[in-house]
Amino acid sequence: QVQLVESGGGLVQPGGSLRLSCAASGSMFSIYDMGWYRQAPGQQRELVAAITSGGSTNYADSVKGRFTISRDNVKNTVYLQMNSLKPEDTAVYYCSVSALGCWGQGTQVTISS
Repeated sequence: QVQLVESGGGLVQPGGSLRLSCAASGSMFSIYDMGWYRQAPGQQRELVAAITSGGSTNYADSVKGRFTISRDNVKNTVYLQMNSLKPEDTAVYYCSVSALGCWGQGTQVTISS
Protein backbone atom coordinates (compact mmCIF):
# COMPACT_ATOMS: atom_id res chain seq x y z
CA GLN A 1 0.00 0.00 0.00
CA VAL A 2 1.25 3.48 -0.92
CA GLN A 3 1.07 6.25 1.64
CA LEU A 4 1.15 9.86 0.50
CA VAL A 5 2.14 12.92 2.53
CA GLU A 6 1.66 16.41 1.09
CA SER A 7 3.50 19.52 2.23
CA GLY A 8 4.23 23.05 1.09
CA GLY A 9 0.87 24.73 1.44
CA GLY A 10 0.38 28.12 3.04
CA LEU A 11 -0.89 31.65 2.71
CA VAL A 12 0.44 33.77 -0.12
CA GLN A 13 -0.62 36.97 -1.83
CA PRO A 14 -2.11 37.00 -5.31
CA GLY A 15 0.62 36.71 -7.91
CA GLY A 16 2.82 34.70 -5.58
CA SER A 17 4.18 31.18 -5.87
CA LEU A 18 4.14 27.96 -3.90
CA ARG A 19 5.67 24.56 -4.43
CA LEU A 20 3.77 21.58 -3.14
CA SER A 21 5.44 18.25 -2.51
CA CYS A 22 3.94 14.80 -2.15
CA ALA A 23 6.18 12.13 -0.70
CA ALA A 24 5.18 8.55 -1.35
CA SER A 25 6.15 5.44 0.53
CA GLY A 26 6.88 2.17 -1.20
CA SER A 27 9.30 0.94 -3.83
CA MET A 28 6.91 0.92 -6.78
CA PHE A 29 6.39 4.69 -6.99
CA SER A 30 7.85 5.03 -10.46
CA ILE A 31 5.25 2.81 -12.13
CA TYR A 32 2.27 4.85 -11.05
CA ASP A 33 0.58 7.78 -12.68
CA MET A 34 0.20 10.58 -10.13
CA GLY A 35 -2.23 13.44 -9.82
CA TRP A 36 -2.78 16.65 -7.90
CA TYR A 37 -6.37 17.53 -7.05
CA ARG A 38 -7.95 20.37 -5.16
CA GLN A 39 -11.18 20.97 -3.33
CA ALA A 40 -12.50 24.40 -2.45
CA PRO A 41 -15.22 24.87 0.19
CA GLY A 42 -18.60 23.82 -1.14
CA GLN A 43 -17.15 22.52 -4.37
CA GLN A 44 -16.31 19.12 -5.78
CA ARG A 45 -12.77 17.84 -5.86
CA GLU A 46 -11.19 18.53 -9.23
CA LEU A 47 -8.11 17.36 -11.07
CA VAL A 48 -5.48 20.08 -11.30
CA ALA A 49 -2.57 18.26 -12.93
CA ALA A 50 -1.44 14.73 -13.66
CA ILE A 51 1.78 13.04 -14.63
CA THR A 52 2.18 9.56 -16.04
CA SER A 53 4.87 7.08 -15.10
CA GLY A 54 6.61 8.12 -18.32
CA GLY A 55 6.50 11.80 -17.50
CA SER A 56 3.65 12.96 -19.74
CA THR A 57 1.61 15.72 -18.17
CA ASN A 58 -1.82 17.27 -18.46
CA TYR A 59 -3.44 20.21 -16.73
CA ALA A 60 -6.80 21.69 -16.00
CA ASP A 61 -7.49 24.63 -18.29
CA SER A 62 -7.66 26.94 -15.28
CA VAL A 63 -4.02 26.32 -14.37
CA LYS A 64 -2.35 25.83 -17.74
CA GLY A 65 0.69 28.05 -18.09
CA ARG A 66 0.82 28.73 -14.34
CA PHE A 67 1.26 25.31 -12.70
CA THR A 68 3.86 22.65 -13.42
CA ILE A 69 3.74 19.07 -12.21
CA SER A 70 6.93 17.03 -12.01
CA ARG A 71 8.21 13.92 -10.34
CA ASP A 72 11.45 12.59 -8.89
CA ASN A 73 11.39 8.80 -8.95
CA VAL A 74 14.57 8.59 -6.87
CA LYS A 75 13.01 10.62 -4.06
CA ASN A 76 9.55 9.07 -4.56
CA THR A 77 8.13 12.56 -4.72
CA VAL A 78 5.78 14.45 -7.00
CA TYR A 79 5.76 18.25 -7.06
CA LEU A 80 3.35 20.96 -8.06
CA GLN A 81 4.97 24.31 -8.80
CA MET A 82 2.29 26.98 -8.68
CA ASN A 83 3.01 30.45 -10.05
CA SER A 84 0.88 33.56 -10.62
CA LEU A 85 -1.50 32.37 -7.95
CA LYS A 86 -5.04 33.73 -7.86
CA PRO A 87 -7.62 33.87 -5.06
CA GLU A 88 -9.64 31.22 -6.93
CA ASP A 89 -6.73 28.80 -6.46
CA THR A 90 -7.58 28.69 -2.75
CA ALA A 91 -8.36 25.10 -1.81
CA VAL A 92 -7.08 22.02 -0.07
CA TYR A 93 -4.68 20.29 -2.43
CA TYR A 94 -4.37 16.52 -2.48
CA CYS A 95 -2.09 14.14 -4.30
CA SER A 96 -3.33 10.79 -5.45
CA VAL A 97 -2.43 7.50 -7.01
CA SER A 98 -5.66 6.95 -8.88
CA ALA A 99 -4.92 3.35 -9.79
CA LEU A 100 -4.73 2.45 -6.10
CA GLY A 101 -7.38 4.81 -4.78
CA CYS A 102 -4.77 6.35 -2.49
CA TRP A 103 -4.99 9.92 -1.26
CA GLY A 104 -2.86 12.09 0.95
CA GLN A 105 -4.23 14.10 3.85
CA GLY A 106 -4.17 17.34 1.89
CA THR A 107 -2.43 20.67 2.31
CA GLN A 108 -4.21 24.02 2.53
CA VAL A 109 -3.40 26.69 -0.02
CA THR A 110 -4.84 30.15 0.62
CA ILE A 111 -4.38 33.05 -1.77
CA SER A 112 -5.30 36.34 -0.19
CA SER A 113 -4.02 39.85 0.22
